[in-house]
Parts: sequence; structure tokens; C-alpha cells
Amino acid sequence: MANFTIGGFLLMTFPGDPEIEILRASLFLVLYLVALTGNILIITVTSLDHSLNSPMYFFLKHLSCLDLCFITATVPRSICDSFMHSGNISLWECILQCFAAVTPCSAEVSMLTVMSYDRYVAICFPLHYEIIMDVNTCVYGVLAVWISGVIAGVMHTAATFSIHFCGPKIIHQFFCDIPQLLKLSCSDDYINELGVTAFLVLVAFCCFIFIGFSYTHIFSAVLRIPSAEGRAKAFSTCLPHLCVVTLFFSTAFFEFLKPHSDSSSGLDFLITFFYTVVPPTLNPMIYSLRNKVMKAALRRVFKESKAYLF
Repeated sequence: MANFTIGGFLLMTFPGDPEIEILRASLFLVLYLVALTGNILIITVTSLDHSLNSPMYFFLKHLSCLDLCFITATVPRSICDSFMHSGNISLWECILQCFAAVTPCSAEVSMLTVMSYDRYVAICFPLHYEIIMDVNTCVYGVLAVWISGVIAGVMHTAATFSIHFCGPKIIHQFFCDIPQLLKLSCSDDYINELGVTAFLVLVAFCCFIFIGFSYTHIFSAVLRIPSAEGRAKAFSTCLPHLCVVTLFFSTAFFEFLKPHSDSSSGLDFLITFFYTVVPPTLNPMIYSLRNKVMKAALRRVFKESKAYLF
């Protein structure tokens, strides 16, 4: 790390276009407030309403925590930088931001896998659901999710900031994005980070395969349900999670496969925007808009809060 200057790095998304920067910051502010409100509502309702005292909503609460951590790690700093016309970020702030962004993102892969297993047991083994998904299983599952995220965050951050950077330390993105940092490497010492990335991509691929395996069995079991009402009820508990899985993995897939160039582009920003900002913003809507139980719980919590205040 001796090669770093005291000034750290310069975050630059749209150089020379202050109007676009302000427009982007305004959009980010609106989306961040929407994500903040939606995820806090889900965390609050699933914590206070006893009718949501089930493994599915326990996992949903932690998914909202991860989404909140993920978007908070990158977006608020970017909004402030744009409005203040400053993109300077110190080395240690960049390290912290990198770790804070990678940890919840990696943990979310594990969380979606655990949630798919929960739906698999609920649909395919309904009579044994409470025995299999007991309190210990749920707590250990969530602990494993958070620990896996922290391990991935440490591995990525340590490998990234062990390389030597040179030249103008300009990051053409709105946060300390690892692919952009690797472009600043002086030599081939970024191989360690590529090895970490390859390993974690393999783990994510295995999680994706497991989720696909789970839903293959889920759909097979649902289609064997004789009544249309029973099939609709079973699908209604699975489709929100499937939508979230599709949204998360599709945006991450495009981010992983996007062409990398030495200069910034609108495409780079757009793809990064879709995998960092869109999922945490849309996930609460996906889980609450078509979930009658969640909407009823929201109404009860608001009614109780209103009665308590007035």
C-alpha cells in the first residue's frame, strides 16, 4: 500500500456533465428513500406482527437488512458527492466502502439459497415443515448467511487492496467498484483478486443450481395439487421469492459479463446501477404488493401505532 497518495481516489461518473450528475443524484435520492422506507417497513412489520412469526418472514426480515446495508454502503455517499461537487475518497474510506458493499451482496446469494430451501421444504414436505425448519435451523441458517458474507467481504477487500495502484487514481463509477479498482493496477498482481472472484463466482453458481433444483421440485409438487385454489396458494408463496432471485442473478450476470474498457461509459454506469440500486428498491415492493398477509400485517401495525400515538 506504499504506492497510495494521501488523496486516495477520485470517484467520477460523468466527468464534465454537472447537470447529469445532479440529475443522477436526485434519482438516487428518490430511489434510496423508497428503498429505505420499504425495507424498514418490512423489518418493522415482521418484527412486531405475531402472525408473521414463521421462517419465511424471518428470512425476509434479514433479506431486507442485507438490502438496506447494500444500498446504504454506496448510494448516500454518492448523493452527497454529487450535490457537493466532490468525488474525493480516502484510501481507508474506499476500503471500508468496498467491504461494506461486498459483504451484503455476497450474503444475499446465501440468503436467497436458504429461502429457496425453506420454500422447498414448505411445499414438498408440508407435514414435516415445522420439524425441519425449527428455530435452531433458522437461526443457524441466518448466522451462516452473515458469516459467509463477512468472509467474502474480507477476501475480496484484502485481495483488491493488496495490489499496487499507479497512474491517475480515478474510479469511473459512483463508488469504489472492484472492477474499476483493478484497472488501476500497475502490474499483474491483481491475479489474487481474480482468483477470489473465480472462487466466489463458483460458489454463487452452485447456489444458483441449488435454487434451480429446489424450484424444479417445487413446481413439480405444486402441479400435482388437485385443486386450482391450492395450486394458486402454493404459487403465491413462491413467486415473490422467484422474482427476487431472477432480478438479483440477472443483474449480477450482466455486471459480470459486461465488456470492460479503460474509459467510462453510460453502459458501465447503467449496469452497475441495476445491480446495486434496483434490487434493494424493488424487493420490498415484490414481497408486499401481492402478499395479502403482509398487507394485512402492515394495516394492523399502522392501526396499533396510530392508537398508541393518539
